[in-house]
Amino acid sequence: MKQVQSFTKQVKEELCSNTYDSKDRLRALLAAYIRINGSLVFRDRKSLLTMQTENAKIAKFIYQTINMTYDADAHLSFTSNNKKKVTYIITVSDASETIIEDLDISFLEGKISKNIVRNDDTIAGYLAGAFLASGSVNSPRTSNYHLEISLNSENYSKWLSKLFSRYKNSNIEPKITHRRDNFVIYFKKSQQIADFLIMIGAVNCCMEFENVRVDRDFINNTNRLTNIDTANMKKTYETALRQAEEIRFIDSKLGIANISNEKQRVICRLRLENETASLMEIANLASKEFNKPITKSNINHIFRSIHQLWEKLSV
Repeated sequence: MKQVQSFTKQVKEELCSNTYDSKDRLRALLAAYIRINGSLVFRDRKSLLTMQTENAKIAKFIYQTINMTYDADAHLSFTSNNKKKVTYIITVSDASETIIEDLDISFLEGKISKNIVRNDDTIAGYLAGAFLASGSVNSPRTSNYHLEISLNSENYSKWLSKLFSRYKNSNIEPKITHRRDNFVIYFKKSQQIADFLIMIGAVNCCMEFENVRVDRDFINNTNRLTNIDTANMKKTYETALRQAEEIRFIDSKLGIANISNEKQRVICRLRLENETASLMEIANLASKEFNKPITKSNINHIFRSIHQLWEKLSV
């Protein structure tokens, strides 16, 4: 059976297939991806920059972007385990220090360089890189909306969270939680998730997200209206039965025919003859009896006076 592609994978692969006309936006994307998913090691007195991913398209995209942007001799390899799970490894040797310096990346400090994120375009690029590195988003077809980016530094998570407020007209207000050894930036409002997808350039995925969301909201609204109708019908039914019981009690104690008020006598009879009828239905029957318009409000008022009579006789 064909496996359904996750929505997170769809978003990430759309980001990898986009054309980036802005070099600054692409540099910001690389800066975030390398800061979150990269590590710098020293071997044979040389620095070595490595990144790992299980997504082949992300590996190819980052590999090609690094080589294109820095004319670096990056290498792409892969390993697999017994479960046939493939891990792609990007390795940069000679140009590693140049890249780290140009992108102003610090693996020790949590700060994000203002030289890299100067405006909305570069902020969007940086957030796209962060999502590529460690982001995930629930499918809009699931029962709840949720988007998150998992990080290993509390200070860095706070700096990344602040980028959302720096983006012009952004309504996204992420929260931070501590989960195991990671700090997770997340938000759950569907509109904020849609705005984020547009911001980072996942336009097609945003359209799919919105289409599913509209369908779900329509179904949910229909269900809510059905639930309201059901609740109202139940309430009407229970009220009608209570009124009939009270009228039968009045009849046993006083006799309906002995009620002095003519409207009360007629309404008592109509209720006993139509035990489950709604107030509107009783109003229509009463209008025919009296040969003049009787409103639902009038009927409700008469039933209140009948209830008061029941209370007096119940003492």
